[in-house]
Amino acid sequence: MSSSPVPAAPGPLHGIRVLDLTRYLAGPYCTMLLGDMGADVVKLEPPDGTRDFGSGAEGRANYFYLSVNRNKRSATLDLQQPDGRAAFLRLADRADVVVENFRPNVMPGWGLGAAALRARNPRLIFCNISGFGASGPYAQRPGFDQIAQGMSGLMSVTGTEQPTRVGIAIGDILAGIFAAYGISLALYHRQISGAGQEVTTSLLEALVGVLSWSAGIYFATGSPPPLAGNHHPLAAPYGVFRARDRAFNIACGNERQWRELCRVLSLPELVDDPRFGAALMRVANRADLTAALEARLGARDASEWVTVLNQHGIPAGPINDMAEVFADPQVRARGMYVELPHPELGVLKTTGVPVTLSDSPGTVRALPPALGADTDAVLSANGFSADEIAALRRARII
Repeated sequence: MSSSPVPAAPGPLHGIRVLDLTRYLAGPYCTMLLGDMGADVVKLEPPDGTRDFGSGAEGRANYFYLSVNRNKRSATLDLQQPDGRAAFLRLADRADVVVENFRPNVMPGWGLGAAALRARNPRLIFCNISGFGASGPYAQRPGFDQIAQGMSGLMSVTGTEQPTRVGIAIGDILAGIFAAYGISLALYHRQISGAGQEVTTSLLEALVGVLSWSAGIYFATGSPPPLAGNHHPLAAPYGVFRARDRAFNIACGNERQWRELCRVLSLPELVDDPRFGAALMRVANRADLTAALEARLGARDASEWVTVLNQHGIPAGPINDMAEVFADPQVRARGMYVELPHPELGVLKTTGVPVTLSDSPGTVRALPPALGADTDAVLSANGFSADEIAALRRARII
């Protein structure tokens, strides 16, 4: 059984008009979040846009593009040409939000920066997402996720034997989330003040902003924390353990859960063992503790232990691959697996909306658009005449 999009009341951003100039992942993820919540997102792309980053599905649709561009419309516009930039200014005059993820000097170089656009449309919210931020010595560097993961310190605490990147482009995703968060706050502030503003974030800022206890350990001790591996640096037993058939997770977050784990595993002697008397002692003696637990956990399969431990209030869960994730009944129950009819793929499988509003929920309503599918409709709705649209097409600006 699969979820399918259903008509719903307009989302909380219904009526907000967004011009999306973004590419790759961080920017498109941001504007997808806005589109999920009801904004009218118009993706503006060059007429010869190829959308060729990443691999396609069976040589046809590109899943890199498909994964972050639902709930949008597509219009083509060549900003390299003066008439294309003039057309963009007319669109921006009627927009609520402009989102772009060029390096910080690109849009101002075209005369389309935040100051120029907001001088014409003071209610406009202009958002730039970059690799390293809108100012500072690295502002003009090109930025990609793995570079930011390394520079942010994230890779220094990820892995077991050497620094390791997170398996998804987490810097891009977090920057997209923070950008959508900032835009939403700016929209709220505009309700009060009547004025728009500029919103900036970057992959580096997003990753540094979520370092949480890893940064806290450094601030408290003056020493950078080591690789965290598969176990929590501040608690034990809290990490990956091997059962008879496969590894799974146990997370004892307090002393009650620790004692209950020992009881369920019939290992009461561990509670009184001086090596394991307190959380920090268990962390210091983690190797001995893990060996003692795994000697008992190896008697049963991971799925059995997950069931038994959760029945006794001990947090435990499987380490799912992607097939297992999207077959999981909880993932399905929360609408996080969605299928949409697709003209090339037959069915487009995608993730759902990860936050639920009781009265104005977001929805997965529309497929990622074909390049330029909505160009005429977008321009016409923004005051362009049929003759003007035809002239732009003859000049290959659209």
